[in-house]
Amino acid sequence: MKVRNNVLMFLMPFLMFCSVCRTYAQCSTVNKAFQAGEDITYDLYFNWKFVWVKCGEAHYTIKSQNYNGQAALRNDLLFTSNKKCDAFFTMRDTLISYITPQLTPLYFRKGAYEGKNYTVDEVWYSYPNGKSHVKQNYLNRHGEWSEHHFESNECNYDMLSILSLARSFNPADYKVGQKILFPMTTGKKVEQQTLIYKGKKQWKANDGRTYRCLVFSLLDYEEGASDKELLRFYVTDDLNHLPVRIDFFLKFGSAKAFFVRGKGLRNPQTSIMK
Repeated sequence: MKVRNNVLMFLMPFLMFCSVCRTYAQCSTVNKAFQAGEDITYDLYFNWKFVWVKCGEAHYTIKSQNYNGQAALRNDLLFTSNKKCDAFFTMRDTLISYITPQLTPLYFRKGAYEGKNYTVDEVWYSYPNGKSHVKQNYLNRHGEWSEHHFESNECNYDMLSILSLARSFNPADYKVGQKILFPMTTGKKVEQQTLIYKGKKQWKANDGRTYRCLVFSLLDYEEGASDKELLRFYVTDDLNHLPVRIDFFLKFGSAKAFFVRGKGLRNPQTSIMK
């Protein structure tokens, strides 16, 4: 599983509750977790020569907008590194997703400026004859565009639309060690991803509050390293399912994302311990 993309790794905590691929007839879902007006901020840290340095922020928002004449929710996720981080790795990533109020994907775009490279993933969704069809465009770091198409009887999701779906699932019956599978669409392919449920813990976020959390881990299976952990994250054990801590284990070092603040949340934060 070649999960080397920083944004994809950040998003994994949101995706954990999507345990099976669903047929097209089931693509629509009742949204119980979030609403337009939600606004979430994270501090990003990087381990540089044994010192943890704050290297930027991640900002996630949800708004009500129209898409091609129909009501939709627009999801925006922005990653911005600061001057300290730019000295060794620049990151300016912008993700946009349109979904219906019933969480059916409509459109996705990711523009990623990471290091010295700029790439674009773009996906358009349609549903002719009861099938899920995606048109995919990809701009590589050499400035070359490629076009791809994918069609199936199952639902297809991108980084942000699957996060919206996943937050509405109930993990109450998960057992420690349970594997969770879900599909992921980019500008050039569709892959299955795997997470492992690790149990419950408490953790204090950057807002000074201690949260009761569900802990999940992403392991590297396909590359022959079954015991290699790519990331670990802590998600609030309430109806909001917000990640409050994410640990990244990368080839070039370690990174962390800590929850700072969130407003416009739909549900009470019942996971707060103190």
